[in-house]
Parts: sequence; structure tokens; C-alpha cells
Amino acid sequence: MRPQGELGVRVLGLDPGTERTGYGCVVMGADGPVRLASGVLHLGRGALAERLDRLHRELVRLFITYQPGECAVEGVFHHRNVRSALLLGHARGVCLLAAAAHGVPVSEYAPATVKRAITGHGAAEKERVAAMVGGLLRFEPENEFDETDALAIALCHLEAARPLRLME
Repeated sequence: MRPQGELGVRVLGLDPGTERTGYGCVVMGADGPVRLASGVLHLGRGALAERLDRLHRELVRLFITYQPGECAVEGVFHHRNVRSALLLGHARGVCLLAAAAHGVPVSEYAPATVKRAITGHGAAEKERVAAMVGGLLRFEPENEFDETDALAIALCHLEAARPLRLME
């Protein structure tokens, strides 16, 4: 059952990582975008296979709990450290798998595209993105950039689907 006032599809935004994965579920409401849930999945520093399994189980829980109709994931980007890029690829793969297993279509957005949609500048600092996300969703973000990045990814997806007039 959807809360009253939801005008669009629920979007689950994911900021993948093998130690921490941010998530944010948003929907377009009558008065603009609404944050339904957000947070950070803390996966620890154990063996990679165990962290990926924990990530998958947590994502399944999120898909069942929030029943998003669409998923938005941070896309592949160039990384200075090859090892870090490979690890990020593993986490992204788990995110894509979880969405596909629940029949939820996935869109991917480059970090610069997300920053540009939220702040108007593709090289904006994380603090600026977090402040804009907090203002758009009328909540006070903590110092969890993984959470606000995931919400920004979800908002970027809403912007792509239906302009939010974020820059007004």
C-alpha cells in the first residue's frame, strides 16, 4: 500500500561500496520529492565474499520492504586505483543482480551527471551535494555522504524522468 500523496514510482538510489553502501528511497509527492527511507549499509572489513553476501541480503530486505518500481545506481567511472575500481565493480554487480532478481529496472548515472542534476555543477563537493539533497527533501542529513549520495542518485533519476526544477 502506498502512502497518500505519492504521485510517481518509488525509486531506490544506491551508492555501492564493499564496506559501505548508501541507499535512499524517494518518490515524487504532490509538493515535490519525498524521502521515504535512507541510510548506510555497513558491510565491515571481512572477506570480500562475506561482505558481498551481506550486501545482497540487505538489498533484498530493502527491495521487499520499500517495493521500489525503479532503481538508480551510480554508474562506472574512471578510478585512479585499479583495485578500488574492481572492488566497486563487485558491489555494483550485486546491486544490479538484486534489482534484476526483483524485476526492478535499473538506470545508471555517472557521478558528474548526478552532481550536475542536484547542484548545477558536475564537480561539486560532497558537502554541497549533501546540503542540496537536505534542502530538496526537507531533512537534516548527518555526515553520511554515502546516504546523501544515494539520495542524490535517486533524485537525479526523478529529474531525468520528470524535471523537478531543482535549480529554481
